[in-house]
Amino acid sequence: MSRLDSMLRRLTAQRDGLNWAAEQVRNLAGDVLDIGLGNGRTYDHLRETLPDRRVRVIDRVLQCHPSCVPPEADFLQGEARPMLDKLAQERSPIILAHYDLGFGVKEKDIAEAAALSPAIAAVMAQGGIIVSGQPLVGFDELDGPQGIPPGRYLFYQVR
Repeated sequence: MSRLDSMLRRLTAQRDGLNWAAEQVRNLAGDVLDIGLGNGRTYDHLRETLPDRRVRVIDRVLQCHPSCVPPEADFLQGEARPMLDKLAQERSPIILAHYDLGFGVKEKDIAEAAALSPAIAAVMAQGGIIVSGQPLVGFDELDGPQGIPPGRYLFYQVR
C-alpha cells in the first residue's frame, strides 16, 4: 500500500471514529479534549461536529492552520503530562478525548501513550470515550464503528 493510500485510510478512520464517538457521548455532560493539535484538522472537525461543546486542546507548540487556532482559554500549551494535571485540577469532565501524540517511532509512541494513560484517566468523565491512534492502558477497549480495520484506530470507554 502506498503511503498516500495509508494516509487516506488513517484519516478516514480518524474521521469516522470521531463521528461515531461524538454520537456515543451526545447525551453526556462535559467537554471535549484534543491531545495533539498539530495543524488543527481534528480540532476543526471536533468543533464542527460538537458545536455546543467546549473543545480543549493540548500541544507543545501552537503551529496549526490560522483558521484552526483555538481560543486562548482552551489551549493548554506545554508537555502533555503537566497540561493534563492542570486540566484535572479544573475538574471539568471530559466526555470525549482524541489522543494523537507521537514522535513517529512506534516503540517510543506506545511507551508515551502508556505513561500518559493515568493522566488521561484523571480528566475523563465516567462513560467518556477516547479515540486514539496509540494503545492506551487502563481503559475498556471498544469495537468502535464498522468499517475501521482492527488496530487502525483504537476506541476506549471510561468506566
